[in-house]
Amino acid sequence: MGTRFANGDSRLSELSFWPRVREFAVPASMIETATARRVAGDWAGACAAAGVDVDLNLRSLARDHGREVAGRVRDDLRCLAPDLLRWHMPRIAPDGLLRPGLTLALARYGGAGHGRGQPLYLVVRTPPAWADAGQRISLAVWGGGRPVTAGAPAPRGHPHPRPSRRFRLDLHRHLWDAERAGELRVRVGCGFSADGLPGLTSPYGPRCAVGRWGEEARLLLRAEGRSSGGVVVRLEGRRRILLDVGGEGVRIVECVDRTAASALPLLPDAATWVPPDLELLRAGAVDVGRLHPLVASALVPERSAPTRHPPADSAGAPRVVECRGARHRIGLVGGVLAPLDHEPEEIRREELLAALTGTPLPCLQAIDDAHRHPQCLPDVRERLSHGDFAGALAVVEGLLGPDAVLRDGALREELETVARRRITYGLFRAGLIGPGPGSVRYDGRGDRGRPSRGGRGSRGRRTSDNPARPRHATFF
Repeated sequence: MGTRFANGDSRLSELSFWPRVREFAVPASMIETATARRVAGDWAGACAAAGVDVDLNLRSLARDHGREVAGRVRDDLRCLAPDLLRWHMPRIAPDGLLRPGLTLALARYGGAGHGRGQPLYLVVRTPPAWADAGQRISLAVWGGGRPVTAGAPAPRGHPHPRPSRRFRLDLHRHLWDAERAGELRVRVGCGFSADGLPGLTSPYGPRCAVGRWGEEARLLLRAEGRSSGGVVVRLEGRRRILLDVGGEGVRIVECVDRTAASALPLLPDAATWVPPDLELLRAGAVDVGRLHPLVASALVPERSAPTRHPPADSAGAPRVVECRGARHRIGLVGGVLAPLDHEPEEIRREELLAALTGTPLPCLQAIDDAHRHPQCLPDVRERLSHGDFAGALAVVEGLLGPDAVLRDGALREELETVARRRITYGLFRAGLIGPGPGSVRYDGRGDRGRPSRGGRGSRGRRTSDNPARPRHATFF
């Protein structure tokens, strides 16, 4: 799946956008921990490692819907690779964050093509942008509009509690099922040239997986209990075309009436577009070893794809500072960042001078800058935005030491903002706050941390918890 940009060359933009996402959104430590727990049979532990909140109860599900349904859900949970699911979740520009306020179906039990009655869905949900903290997602059971006691309902204020037609993954289990991850190579509809890189051309642009549209449309129709009919494909610029699937093949109709298209099945984005990992490999923008191991082994099986490891860093190593005509070192001493080439009496004298508004030693200035505005702040901010709190803490401790007391500045403000947002997310999950009158909400003008009050004054305001018309990007 790929994120679409509102302006400019989307393909070139994405090639610079996705490597950052692949580096920070699903860190290597998350993949390794979640994989180890999944292989050990601990699906709940794997979800916890991948930042997935579990909102379902298998015992209640068996009591209310039968042991067969509960058994099928349990089997799917044992196959679930939550880190792989997070890897393939829809994302938005410019930061590559998860698309907010979204509900995706992972599996369907019963319903059209699978039996009688209303279907049950195994779903994952992303919170609205105003409630997001750490890019956590939740796993639940949704009952086709009926209450399902085995799973918690969508929290108050969730803008789209029903599964999305556009982002459904029940027909694309290879994007979350570890046992079927190898199907990715076939399902993206690409061949590999002699040099091992994917090649795909299409009359609708290189991003469209047009070679698979026909078969994917048939899979969609079979899931709906039909063998033929029309399937709508949603392209860029709200352009829609129709795939007329019949016994003699698939016919493409360019002009589609929007009202008529809303009543037809919609080809999911996972079947419409070439995944970004293919684009990155083709352009040489990412090494195979930096991909998720399951993705790398599926896309490039002839190459060995080692387990992803974080890049080596120099945490704790002394740094050189130009200090009064000499080259001095600052490093970690006793768990805090300190100057290494000054006597303690000189340091105490310089600290007193600084307290009296004097100019401290360059070594002390470098330490103060590291506390307030460190050079690694963009890296820390990116990790915090994607929920890699452990990685961000490791970067801060490697710079300042585990016993450092943060001083006022941009770094401390960033950490305090994250802490406040985690509280907001907890209140949202508990159903104690929502986007209604008198509750905290966040506007959609690019400031995710500025609260405003819902009510009459906010009617008609386009907010980030209604992502249907984004300001900074179109969604893929």
